[in-house]
Amino acid sequence: MSVITDIADAVTASLNAGTFAEDFTAERLHQPSFDLPDLQTLRVSVVPKSVEIRNATRQHSFFDCAVDVGIQQKIDDDARVDELLALAEEIADHLRLKRLTDYPQAAWVAIDHDPVVSSEHLDQHRQLTSVLTVTYRVKR
Repeated sequence: MSVITDIADAVTASLNAGTFAEDFTAERLHQPSFDLPDLQTLRVSVVPKSVEIRNATRQHSFFDCAVDVGIQQKIDDDARVDELLALAEEIADHLRLKRLTDYPQAAWVAIDHDPVVSSEHLDQHRQLTSVLTVTYRVKR
């Protein structure tokens, strides 16, 4: 497999091994597209996003691999938005500054939280969509 899919699988395994305030099973997907009835329950998706390759030495490169962790659910009230944003922060805290058990050669680099809330999804579908982009670096 490729480095990016190995990292996405390791992030998925790490999330599924973690303990969070909300129960979920993370899935590694290529396109997290769901119908609204599928979003009655909380969905957490891990999606390979990008790879940047940079020079490290004459013989090696740095592979900066970004994966998106999407948190999605149809909501009935705004209080649920706050609960799901707290979950997003828990997930970020679970991943930040740590190596992945299933892929320890990847070093954590950064987490971006954008969008915090997709206004379009909230307005049009009453669906919370929040995305964490987690970046790991591998030297090869």
